[in-house]
Amino acid sequence: MATVEQVQERHVDRAGLAYEVRDGRERLARFDRVARMYRAIEYASFGPALEWCRFCWIPELTRRQRALVLGDGDGRFVSKLLEAAPQLRADAVDGSPAMLRLLRRRVAGAGNEERLTTVCADARGFVPPGSGYDQVATHFFLGCFTEAEAEALIARVRPHLSPGARWVVSEFEVACGGALQRWLSRGIVSGLYAAFRVLTGLRVRRIPPWRALLESHGFVRVGSRTWLGGLLVAEVWELEWATASGMDAPNRSSFPVLP
Repeated sequence: MATVEQVQERHVDRAGLAYEVRDGRERLARFDRVARMYRAIEYASFGPALEWCRFCWIPELTRRQRALVLGDGDGRFVSKLLEAAPQLRADAVDGSPAMLRLLRRRVAGAGNEERLTTVCADARGFVPPGSGYDQVATHFFLGCFTEAEAEALIARVRPHLSPGARWVVSEFEVACGGALQRWLSRGIVSGLYAAFRVLTGLRVRRIPPWRALLESHGFVRVGSRTWLGGLLVAEVWELEWATASGMDAPNRSSFPVLP
């Protein structure tokens, strides 16, 4: 497991931005290969739809104090979040040094680098360096893991969260509509996994049941939005106060009513 004591290297990139490398095991996937062209690939495939997923819940998160952002890639989400919440500090974790360099440059360009810490680590062994996080974000990240790996990650993160912490998830999923819609979305998801298997070496072939895993660790869904006929989903999950602290739950009226 990656702990604070297991920091192996401290790197400084060409822009003079420092980042640490933890956990020397083989990377989950080699996203360094696609770091510079990732945004172009995304826009060529889905236009701005993935950004809609990443950004749609930010207005609901502006009162958060400490965020743990896992696998944000080039940093578009964490940069927007830090701009929207000037009191918030964020720890951003990614297994790709190239992605982290892009992330830090983006945040530094907005003048918010003092509120950002980056950790280069394989999430399969990552343990958060602190506690009291009231926000977690995983955008198109949980789908990079097997069910067992995703469950273990959630289990490691949960003890480091404060009561009422919110976990924002964006993911692809097989739509629940008619047969043609399910067939099309299943084909798109399978094609994406095949493409990233070639480009990065990603071994996973299906999206894990992340909703059931979050529920099993005491989270309840409090917000959900979909795009492209249900192919894309962005949800907010909240750690139940009753199970975390015995306190009454806060007012959730700002979130849309769920079916």
